[in-house]
Formats: sequence, C-alpha cells, structure tokens
Amino acid sequence: MTTQAIHAAAKSAANPVLQREAGLGCSLLRMAVGSDAVAVAIDDVREILEVGRLTALPRTPGFVRGVMNLRGAVVPVIDLMARLGQAPAQIGRRSCVVVVETASPADDDAGAPEADDDTGHGETLVVGLLVDAVYEVFDAPPGEFEPVPPLGTSIDASFLLGMSRVRNEVIGVLALDRVLAQHELTALIGNS
Repeated sequence: MTTQAIHAAAKSAANPVLQREAGLGCSLLRMAVGSDAVAVAIDDVREILEVGRLTALPRTPGFVRGVMNLRGAVVPVIDLMARLGQAPAQIGRRSCVVVVETASPADDDAGAPEADDDTGHGETLVVGLLVDAVYEVFDAPPGEFEPVPPLGTSIDASFLLGMSRVRNEVIGVLALDRVLAQHELTALIGNS
C-alpha cells in the first residue's frame, strides 16, 4: 500500500475497510437482524434507543417503518431486515432503534447534490435502524477483515463492506453508505 493510500485510509476514520488497510483496528457494534448477526462501525452510531412511538408515513416502501421524534428532530426509521431483502421485523422485547449518521457519497450525475466539503461526500443523513437486538461493541483488530464471499451470505454483497470475526463467528460489516444511499432510497420511496 502506498503512503498516499495509508494517509487517505487514516483520514477516513468511519470506514472499517480503510482503517484495516491502513493497519488500524476499529470498533464495531454487533447486532441481530433476523437470524443474521451484522456489524456497523461504532463511529457511525449516535445512540441506541428503545423502540418508541413511530408515526407511519403514507405511500412509503415496506422498509420505512415511519418517523420518530428525537429531541425535536424528525428521524426516519428504516426496518433494516426489510431493507436487506428479508421479511419485515417483528418488534419484540429486545428490538431497538440504532440511530446512525452517515454521509451520502456525492454522485457525478448532473442532478445530484454537490459535495459540501473536501471529503467527497454530500449531506449527512441521520436515520434510525430498527434491529432485533444489540449485542456488544467489539474491537476488530487489523488483519481480521475479509472480503465478502461471492456466495453464502443471505445479505446482498453490495450492502457489505466485508466480513469480520468475533467470538468464532464470521459476521458481515454493513456499508451504511450503500444501505442508506439517498438517491436509491428516494427512488424507492418515489415508486411506492
């Protein structure tokens, strides 16, 4: 890896892949989505909340559970299980909403919003992810990150950054910028 690539990787602290390529470990939040365990970078997580009152929105796809009031801010809540192509989640006693913040990548399309800073990202998106349970925060040491296999994952490989090992289990690390791509979500909501 070149020195320039290492500096770029170290600069992008929210991306576990780049951190590992730079030789850095990162902390991940392990959570349940149906029968699967997945992880997200803890740097992307703002808070974890009990499932509260959600206001349903008309004419939205099944993966949009509604919006919630988070200290005066309206935050959309996405059913992560449904967004990943599975049946909608059933809310149980361990269900919770993981509030994440991610920057949407700036598109090169003429109608796409311009990047608002020198990172190449568009605006910041704050979304609640409805998950079945949250287990733990764990440190993923350098070298424990593997590419997504072409077969054998129940989650679309395009939604994963890679695979990580925790407690003798291999789990997918979600690429939140792809799972929550604003242009794709907008198109899906517009088609409902």
